[in-house]
Amino acid sequence: MTEEERLAAEFEIHRPYLRAIAFRVLGSHADADDAVQEAWLRLARAGGGTIEELRGWLTTVTGRICLDMLRRRGVRGEEPLELSVGMVHPLDSDSRTSPEEEALFADSIGIALYLVMDALTPAERVSFVLHDVFAIPFDAIAAILGRSVPATRMLASRARRRIRLGAPETASDAAAREVIDAFLAAASRGDIEGLLAVLAPEAELRGTGPQGAFVVHGAEQIARNARVGARQGALVYPAVVDGHAGLLITIDGQPNTVLAFTVADGVITVVHSMTDPGRLTQLVPSWVA
Repeated sequence: MTEEERLAAEFEIHRPYLRAIAFRVLGSHADADDAVQEAWLRLARAGGGTIEELRGWLTTVTGRICLDMLRRRGVRGEEPLELSVGMVHPLDSDSRTSPEEEALFADSIGIALYLVMDALTPAERVSFVLHDVFAIPFDAIAAILGRSVPATRMLASRARRRIRLGAPETASDAAAREVIDAFLAAASRGDIEGLLAVLAPEAELRGTGPQGAFVVHGAEQIARNARVGARQGALVYPAVVDGHAGLLITIDGQPNTVLAFTVADGVITVVHSMTDPGRLTQLVPSWVA
């Protein structure tokens, strides 16, 4: 038996497991077959000599393939970017859910659920399926997604919450995005009155820039400094930043600033800002620029 034949035989042992993962994530038998075939091609190119634990390696590779396939399904630029920056501390609203409850919930997944799952972000979908259905540890999923473990837990929690609600996006999520869109429109025009209409009077801007951390208190002060998109060469993209609705600003094609918003009762109460082009270049997908 040649080395390739031995490797192919070992791969066939794991094929049903990999196909189950791919089908749960992608919701399509044809796509699942394509993902598993791609996993085999990558294994054949890599060879098995340097792989310590084949099942784990294949799980990681298949997860990344599925993530890429989900991202290609949508039109880039129409879906918010997913950024894990670490400037907003995640709150896991499902922290009181027991492992037994999670297992029961995972067992309840049926075909109809994919109508909801199709509208989750790719990272939410992958983290939820791998953890809640296949019990893959969060540290392994974090490696697949290129996120921190806390950020990966938050993604699975948010997906679980949305699925339980039976909708891909809560009403509060949609309302928050509308408020942020109004903020962006007013900022791009330099419309102070428009900004004040969407900022709570006691709103805060908590930022990190080249000179360090800073805080701006009050809607009027924030409005005077908010000129998003006014600079020549600036482009603004909707984003999900640390689980919060936000924006990514690029200057001349390079990531420049990330904003995350807290919205309550129809107004913005907190804006988190990070201006760190060097770090953002490492975090933002290359296709954005």
